[in-house]
Amino acid sequence: MARDYYGTLGVKQDATPEEIKRAYRKLARQLHPDVNPEAESQFKDVTAAYEVLSDPKKRQIVDLGGDPLESGSGGGGGMRDPFSGFGLGDIMDAFFGASPGAGRGPRSRVQPGSDALIRLEMSLEECATGASRELTVDTAVLCDRCHGGGSREGSAPVTCDTCGGRGEVQSVQRSFLGQVVTARPCPVCRGFGEVIPDPCQQCGGDGRVRSRRTINVQIPPGVADGMRVRLAGQGEVGPGGGPAGDLYVEVEEQPHEIFERDGSDLHCSVRIPMTAAALGAVLPFQTLIDGEEELNVEPGTQPATELVLTGKGMPRLRSTGRVDGRGNLHVHLEVVVPTKLDARQTELLRELAAERGEQEPTLAHNGKNGGGLFARLRASRGHR
Repeated sequence: MARDYYGTLGVKQDATPEEIKRAYRKLARQLHPDVNPEAESQFKDVTAAYEVLSDPKKRQIVDLGGDPLESGSGGGGGMRDPFSGFGLGDIMDAFFGASPGAGRGPRSRVQPGSDALIRLEMSLEECATGASRELTVDTAVLCDRCHGGGSREGSAPVTCDTCGGRGEVQSVQRSFLGQVVTARPCPVCRGFGEVIPDPCQQCGGDGRVRSRRTINVQIPPGVADGMRVRLAGQGEVGPGGGPAGDLYVEVEEQPHEIFERDGSDLHCSVRIPMTAAALGAVLPFQTLIDGEEELNVEPGTQPATELVLTGKGMPRLRSTGRVDGRGNLHVHLEVVVPTKLDARQTELLRELAAERGEQEPTLAHNGKNGGGLFARLRASRGHR
């Protein structure tokens, strides 16, 4: 069954070549593996559809209900048809020679430019609040002398004498099947069908030059490491002054000395003295972007207790580019036990231990042996 190449590109059957090119360029930007690794299969389908519909002969086969890219194996163990991918006109030309004007024609000197990528280091605070940055980029830009034409002022391209403007040259070979005519791009004009006898001195006929420029980029709140911000039309200008590709700014989030990020949530550790954990306390705490907050430590707080400050985390950046709320800030409490005590502090702790009946540390037991650890040790020594 023939594939729906028009549907793949999302164009009507009577679409013009320019409409087909625009549709392909739009989809290729969205589905390119460098931008969307999960869409590699779709990118191949879109590229195949453009290859077919941009070729008048292959498009004619599609309009007649055929598929110029369909394999002609015929169930013969997977053997590939040697003429697979060629239209009927290509096969007839191969055996009987191309009729005048039947070639694919010269290719355009104007080609779309490629995308560019630049990496930007950002602190966690900048990722949370967003930032405006001036970036210096080095890309191909339109030649301001020839304006993409490639010729020196006052001159113009001329038709190639070698191929007569067709962009390809043909050669004839004899085989047991008869005369075979093959075509290849013209080596003089490189398939363009015309040459530039007097190229622009600034760009050498390419229609573009490399230039370093400064652009401003707005980074939205909530970006994370590896995310990319797309700047349409700020990439490389294409050969012949073709439309520029896009510029992608990739975020490189730098580690923070206090906070650790987990998606839209933030985590940090706060050390509190054991007296604050036992008695309770209200402690001042500096958040990442909301200023100072109060941490309410309840009396009897245990080590590794987690306090959650709702809505004090990172902004949630959706694929649409909009922020949808914020995550939470998780504060992990570490109770600090003093390692050095003076005589007075030691005496006070002993009094507290006596008051609470905690003179001896105890271990959990199964009920068969009563008493604390020291009692059991004394008992064991008495039986020796």
